Amino acid sequence: MRDLDMTTLRLFVAVCEMRSIARAGEQSSIVGSAISKRLSALEETVGVKLLIRRRHGVAPTPAGETLLEHARAMLASADRIRRDMLSYASGVKGQVRVLATASVLAEKLPEDLAIFLQNPDYRNIQIDIEERLSVDVVRGIKDGVASVGICWDVADFQGLLTRPYRTDRLAIVMHSDHPLSEFNVLPFVATLDYEQVSISSASAVQTMLKRQATLAGKHLVERVFVSNLNAVLRVVQANLAISVLPVEVAQAYANVQALRIVPLSDDWASRRFALCFRSEETLTPAARLLLDHLGSFSAAEYGPPTLSHPTRG
Repeated sequence: MRDLDMTTLRLFVAVCEMRSIARAGEQSSIVGSAISKRLSALEETVGVKLLIRRRHGVAPTPAGETLLEHARAMLASADRIRRDMLSYASGVKGQVRVLATASVLAEKLPEDLAIFLQNPDYRNIQIDIEERLSVDVVRGIKDGVASVGICWDVADFQGLLTRPYRTDRLAIVMHSDHPLSEFNVLPFVATLDYEQVSISSASAVQTMLKRQATLAGKHLVERVFVSNLNAVLRVVQANLAISVLPVEVAQAYANVQALRIVPLSDDWASRRFALCFRSEETLTPAARLLLDHLGSFSAAEYGPPTLSHPTRG
């Protein structure tokens, strides 16, 4: 069978939808006789009758209905190719929605997005960011709420595709007068005798901390829950509780608020973040460009701590 001609397929679809060669010709600015000639050649190519000529028009045969379904899919793919190529030729346009956890937003993501948006070729791309817990990031991507999600790679991605993003390291943040402030590095188990403050009991970090406490035969003492990272640090500054936070987030506040940051020595405290998405096919050109850009920062930035026990400063 010879290759199918896209123009003929487009005319075939128009004829089937309008049930009339004449009306399809008017819509396409092609005379009816020329369309009839193309359709006859199409039937010869596929080797079956595709249309039934009726008194007041035409209708597809069962074989014609099958070809109609395939033709619509082929034309849709061709249109996507055309749009994608036009986007690259004229500067990519579009809006990309991103779901990310609080840690990701508090660390390097804003700077990484700024680099992307400062590219003159991407001046017509808009990025919409929403903060969510890891489980809600995954759910949102699966439900098609957003194109790209970013969260800790220990999450259950439920079949989503992933790429590595950045890394960070968790630490205990405390008031400089706290009893643990004399240590330079700590295992998480050494903190379990002290009250802690966190943002959400459902976050990936809190889930991990509770699991580690259980494995150690202890309970995580959660004294205070607050709504954001700034509130966490204010509670810590008041010496009401300690908190587990990324080193990269806490460092911005430590010098100003006289806080002490002690890295955790546990292997799981060295975190990797992942970019998640449904499939390459569902990504717009703008989303693919953003995904590739963010994926370029995947080199590990911090190695795991070498000590697994408290050491005094």
